[in-house]
Amino acid sequence: MKKLILDLDTGVDDALAISYALGSPEIELIGITGTYGNVLMEQGVRNALAITDLLGHPEVPVYKGLPHASTKDSFEVLPISSFIHGDNGIGDVAIPDSDREAESEPAVDFIIDAAKTYGDDLVYVPTGPQTNIAAAFKKAPEIADQLGSIVLMGGSLTVPGNVNAWTEANISQDPDAADYVFRHTKHATMVGLDVTLQTLLTYKETQTWRDLGNAAGAFLADMTDFYIKAYETTAPHLGGCGLHDPLAVGVAVDPTLVTVHPINMKVDVEGPTRGRTIGDEERLNDPHKTMGVALGVDVPRFLDEFMTRITNVARQAV
Repeated sequence: MKKLILDLDTGVDDALAISYALGSPEIELIGITGTYGNVLMEQGVRNALAITDLLGHPEVPVYKGLPHASTKDSFEVLPISSFIHGDNGIGDVAIPDSDREAESEPAVDFIIDAAKTYGDDLVYVPTGPQTNIAAAFKKAPEIADQLGSIVLMGGSLTVPGNVNAWTEANISQDPDAADYVFRHTKHATMVGLDVTLQTLLTYKETQTWRDLGNAAGAFLADMTDFYIKAYETTAPHLGGCGLHDPLAVGVAVDPTLVTVHPINMKVDVEGPTRGRTIGDEERLNDPHKTMGVALGVDVPRFLDEFMTRITNVARQAV
């Protein structure tokens, strides 16, 4: 059985990613590592602990990651993040704090230990900036070859970014870290805006969770309805909310959900296009491709898996 680490800036779609992972019997969620982005790292860790408790999985450990980008000494949440995810990151829905604390081991050390322990059986899924995994690669370079695979939510290759015309939000938080990972990974799949904006959820689906009549279902419905409402303002042409982070988990569980273009990638770190994810011209003709970019997605099959898995988790939560 594959072992999974989720690296999250726990906002709304990160919470749905947790739910998807917990509903996937093919993998074991061995830990959640916290990062920054949608919320401060500390808030994201709080959310991850509370959500795993609410969904009936207090056995999942949560680790504190690095609180800001590798080239900065602080981080502040952008107003647009609060508009989309709420001030608390989970649609301003109140759920009880966990009685648990984050693990004492730092997230970077946990990632290194897990890579050495599980090797090819480990899948690492970062759905925020790449700061933690880049730091782990720099601290223990050997794990870049030991870690089985990375499935990241971030970037865009064939569509515009959502920060500006060329930059996706997660990559924008720490382009230098993302570039380091792209250049050093053994194998990574980039699940970016090319495919995540094709996977949309509406109020019809969230009503399914509300109809469960329990706390977990109400939380998922209320939180996601907040997210959908934000999308009605920021991207009314879509007709729903993008399932960014859950799709990355879906691909980690079942890679056949997407069609992938093999290519060696880099991230621009200088000049006006800083943050752009693009093919590395210096490795363009290298026959060994270390990355693949998801360009197509089986939308009906993914949405069916998404609703089935998350609804089952919510139904079983006590």
